[in-house]
Amino acid sequence: MDLSEYLPVILFILVGAAVGVAPQVLGYLLGPNRPDAAKASPYECGFEAFEDARMKFDVRYYLVAILFILFDLEIAFLFPWAVALREIGPSGFWAMMLFLGILVVGFVYEWKKGALDWE
Repeated sequence: MDLSEYLPVILFILVGAAVGVAPQVLGYLLGPNRPDAAKASPYECGFEAFEDARMKFDVRYYLVAILFILFDLEIAFLFPWAVALREIGPSGFWAMMLFLGILVVGFVYEWKKGALDWE
């Protein structure tokens, strides 16, 4: 095995690191440095913090977040399926339709239970 086969991978890693690090370094070096008390103050979602950072959140916040991650990850399975659709044939198509059907049933159940309502 020749190490030159790894050159594209090494270049990919180096370019990715440069794209991620270079703008931050340039912004730090060339950006204005005007510290201000308002800039250094803690804030939550654009407004002043009004309680301790360890305050309890409503459980619905976590439920909506988990449901979003669940349905988002399930939809990610559609991309490889769509790419390989010609190779997997009708059985693969109907297997995915069954999967999507189960997903839709779960979504409708959560919707009817009011898990997606935000008050």
